[in-house]
Amino acid sequence: MMRMDRWRWSSGALVALIAISLTVGSNAVSASATGPSSSAAAPAAAASGTRHAPSPPQPAASALLPAWDGSIDLYRDGVFTTQKSWLWCTAAGVQIVSNIVEREEDHSASGQRRYFEWMRSKNHYDLPLSAGVDPQGWTAGLRHFIDDRYRLVASRSFRSGLRSAVANLRRTGLPVALTVSKGNHGWILTGFSATADPLLTDDFEVTSVRVVGPLFGLQSKGGYDMRPNTKLSTAKFRDFFTPWRYAPMAMKWDGLFVSIQPVAEDQEPPIAWAARAASFAKDLLVLAAQAG
Repeated sequence: MMRMDRWRWSSGALVALIAISLTVGSNAVSASATGPSSSAAAPAAAASGTRHAPSPPQPAASALLPAWDGSIDLYRDGVFTTQKSWLWCTAAGVQIVSNIVEREEDHSASGQRRYFEWMRSKNHYDLPLSAGVDPQGWTAGLRHFIDDRYRLVASRSFRSGLRSAVANLRRTGLPVALTVSKGNHGWILTGFSATADPLLTDDFEVTSVRVVGPLFGLQSKGGYDMRPNTKLSTAKFRDFFTPWRYAPMAMKWDGLFVSIQPVAEDQEPPIAWAARAASFAKDLLVLAAQAG
């Protein structure tokens, strides 16, 4: 076994190692953050009447998204709207997301009714009116009225569902729709905090989330719903983001954590070792200081 006391680092060697480490980490982060633009919509979706037509190539993602300071929050005053009917949580969710993305302040009942009726026609299951909109219908609404990058994501675990939700929020700058209370209600994820930036690495843990529930102003019982943009710890959020279960019948999402996420399909995944390279560089700096 090699003994540590036999190592003697020259300051020049340490500086060289630090430079190599920083260069590798910097290049990896740059490659991840400046991958292909994800803003162009699919031609087929545009042809079907999607609100947003294909866009020309955009600048690198890092130039479009806010700087990372340990958290991201897309919410702002004026975007919240209370659902105008007990059945319209998904419709109010679309209205809230539209207000955030389009910088609008639409709180109309007519807008919610239009969203609700359109999404009901896109449901996967033939549900009674009292059951409202299912995940497929909600996904279709977000794709049609907001952005065609939205995809239905059914995750096997709370952790994987949450991690993919915050990562896609961060990479696109778009809110995420969440089914809560076993699918009985819908919330909007507007922000989060994490141990590292999901835009640059997959080596992160979510420490808190910010959520918006459209029942606020109509009801506030047992957490349904809290003041808009409430901050919840990850542990507390687990009480609300629960596996799908529609009691009257079996559905293909049963037992899964269901969300509707803006997926940047053509953006390269983050590189975990880029963050580890930066950490290694910091350790080398400590060694350099100790070596004098």
